[in-house]
Amino acid sequence: MVAYAAPAKVNLTLHLLGKRGDGYHLLDSLVVFAGIGDQLQAAPAKTLSLEESGPGAGAMGAGEDNLVLRAARLLIETCDPRTRARIRLEKRLPIAAGLGGGSSDAAAALIALNRLWDCGLHAEDLQRLAAAVGADVPVCLHGRPTWVGGIGEILEAVEALPPAWFVLVNPGVSLSTASVFRARSGGFSEPSRWDRPPADAVALATWLAEGRNDLQAAACALEPGIPAVLDALTATPACLLARMSGSGATCFGLYAVESEARQAAALLGEARPDWWIRAAPLLTDPVERG
Repeated sequence: MVAYAAPAKVNLTLHLLGKRGDGYHLLDSLVVFAGIGDQLQAAPAKTLSLEESGPGAGAMGAGEDNLVLRAARLLIETCDPRTRARIRLEKRLPIAAGLGGGSSDAAAALIALNRLWDCGLHAEDLQRLAAAVGADVPVCLHGRPTWVGGIGEILEAVEALPPAWFVLVNPGVSLSTASVFRARSGGFSEPSRWDRPPADAVALATWLAEGRNDLQAAACALEPGIPAVLDALTATPACLLARMSGSGATCFGLYAVESEARQAAALLGEARPDWWIRAAPLLTDPVERG
């Protein structure tokens, strides 16, 4: 059996630069990962199967739209292993929440099954499969702070990101990415890069405040719980920045140190026990999968 982590993806910025003729948006995003996520295990079996546990179990179904099974089937087509696999997935992240949970699960499946089946595929091969599975899977496979461009396939590693902590909050709702994109209006943004890496969490927050998430306004219009979350995060002591991640509805508060993040999470949990609230570190190094 092999086991791998599937950490939450957080879009610190998300700028939409334009729209292609096929409907896909061109983006510029600073993507990082948090020290919290799902857990995937795989063991040899006669048939391919997926068992889910945890709060989000079964929410994505087992059909063609399930990204883990899509990744497994593409790998089977590529390397034709002699066995199949029993995959067990513990869903700790909320579904359709802007944290890339399904994409991160699919990336973990590619890594785990490549090892389990001894396919011998290199990183470039796995990246090609990842792009065929879904737009967010390549960066989740990359598994480190990354500038993301194109429609998600252009990846550039970010160096020297300072330590920081998140408080991740979801108001208990799911949002369809497609519906958020349809609801968005207005023009497009310019790409954003820093001249030098920020020295600490305060400098990071200052730089981030110059950018935005171009989907946030549309998501807030669709789901009034998101502005409430953003206001609540902003009001916590020591919060450096509050912003929505991805297409929502999860938002993050950025904090300099663990104690400040855990205090904020505790305060929010007391005030809103109906919300999903977690404190987690920003992972500045490549994700430790196993």
